Amino acid sequence: MAKKETTCSRIKQSWHAISRMYNNEAVNHELTTTTGFILLNIDSHEGTPSTQIGPLLGMEATSLSRTMKQLEERGIIKRKKDKQDARVVRMLLTEKGKKKKEISKKTVKDFNKIIVDKYSPAQLELFHEMLDDITAIAIETKFNNK
Repeated sequence: MAKKETTCSRIKQSWHAISRMYNNEAVNHELTTTTGFILLNIDSHEGTPSTQIGPLLGMEATSLSRTMKQLEERGIIKRKKDKQDARVVRMLLTEKGKKKKEISKKTVKDFNKIIVDKYSPAQLELFHEMLDDITAIAIETKFNNK
């Protein structure tokens, strides 16, 4: 099977094209695809524990920590200890962060509208089911770590 014919390579090619498209827009707002998705996963009112953000995005703790530090230095987010549990650190959006989150949200919604308008509900449902199944298979598969 040629490389471009594998399911994994097609998924990877699609994600890279989507990521480049998002980055081309994000750079106009001093963001990246990654920082945009981080902002989208921070609750605008209550904030979000930093430990919850990484798993939502599939990011390693060290990479997430470095990116969060940069966002904090740029005044986009701030850290605050949780009121109920002082061990928990919540990531909160600043006013600047809320504006950047809205830009990210609009960009994602606009692209999703293009997709929804192109495909039937049945096609989208099947596509989502297949992606969920592929994700589950990837999580369950352990080649050399049985």
